[in-house]
Amino acid sequence: MAISTKPPSGMRDFLPTDLARRNHVISVVREVYERYGFVPLETPAVENVEILLGKYGEDEKLIYRILHRGEPLQQVLATPPAGGLDADALSDQALRYDLTVPLARVIAQYGELPKFFKRYQIQPVWRADRPGKGRFREFYQCDVDITGTESLLAEAEVCAAACDVLDRLGFVGYTLCLNHRQLLRGLIRTAGIAVAMEGTALQAVDKLDKIGRDGVTTELTGRGIDEAAATRLLALIDRPEDESDEARLDGLARDLEDDQGRAAVEQLRAITKLLAVTSAGPHTRIVPKLARGLGYYTGPIFEIQVHDLPSSIAGGGRYDELVGMFGKRRVPAVGLSLGLERILVVMAERGMYPELAMGPELMLCWLDVEPAAVLEVARRLRAAGVRVEVYPEPAKLGKQMQYADSPGVKAKWCGILGPDELARGELTLKHLASGEQSSVAFAAVAEQLQRA
Repeated sequence: MAISTKPPSGMRDFLPTDLARRNHVISVVREVYERYGFVPLETPAVENVEILLGKYGEDEKLIYRILHRGEPLQQVLATPPAGGLDADALSDQALRYDLTVPLARVIAQYGELPKFFKRYQIQPVWRADRPGKGRFREFYQCDVDITGTESLLAEAEVCAAACDVLDRLGFVGYTLCLNHRQLLRGLIRTAGIAVAMEGTALQAVDKLDKIGRDGVTTELTGRGIDEAAATRLLALIDRPEDESDEARLDGLARDLEDDQGRAAVEQLRAITKLLAVTSAGPHTRIVPKLARGLGYYTGPIFEIQVHDLPSSIAGGGRYDELVGMFGKRRVPAVGLSLGLERILVVMAERGMYPELAMGPELMLCWLDVEPAAVLEVARRLRAAGVRVEVYPEPAKLGKQMQYADSPGVKAKWCGILGPDELARGELTLKHLASGEQSSVAFAAVAEQLQRA
């Protein structure tokens, strides 16, 4: 039977054009994040399972576990535990699920980090999710986080940085959606839902945009919540679309029946005032139905949504208790993650990429000269800043130029090097699109290409 050469479901190969686009986006992300004072961090692809478990709520089922290897696996299989073989018996490591929990582990591990640690991290994560449009099992996240402060300036900074990235990439018409976990909990209590059911209610509310009000009502009642309470909760959180943020916050403050919820409203009001003086201001919208599924969020939460795209392209929030799970000290933190893959999908569909430099500017074609001489000329041209590919085999000149113009190469120029050119210290430069050619000294080739 033939072996399939396709990559595993939900994972991809990245060909040169794909990588040129990815590198373009990542370079913009890195430049913007560093302008905000964030410093880079990388963590291992593999984490101990105990680091990841208990942090993601229902999403924990999507964690990719790594099977024991070698002798440890043989020992478990030979003498299975009394309760039988299960995931915990067969695995104690897993691929990282996101970049936030590894950051929390790093903060707990290294005491020499700054009190206000501003880090960015651009690395792949893995989730055993159902693949879909812009949704993969291996994908990159571009995170910014600030730890060590409860100041709402931190929320404003991470949101503004993300919006600056999107503006630089050419996005328009996107929305920065803001909500607060304590506001959601206050609305749940105001609706008459028991404290013990808060978690399950949040999980259902998080699906509102996907399954609608009727679907969420059905799910809430199916989870054991009274239908009247479910209906009231949806009336509280699903506000009229044409309502201004100020009116929306005023209405929420009136409707709430607990102090924590009202305090959350005032925090959101303060964040919107801070964001109003940043690039995020025109895009900001208070969205009471925004829930964010991850279990570690404790305060303000946010997502960035793009028109006509069903999933968000960024999300984050405050997680003041997560670092404390790994140590004795409480470290407040807030962060936001840009989803690189979804950004790439949108940019490709909407033709947002600039012309990206990739491949050779010049194909160095040669006839009747020694290969060492060809490489010496190539070295001089590269030192002058020219992207040069050397045709690797002796061949007729026509064949070399045909290859230079072939798909996947598409050099703009051919530089022809024969015995006469070598003796004169020149190349015969041929522009492949127009067919025009001229003799140019080696030292002047880079300037000639720049002028053309």
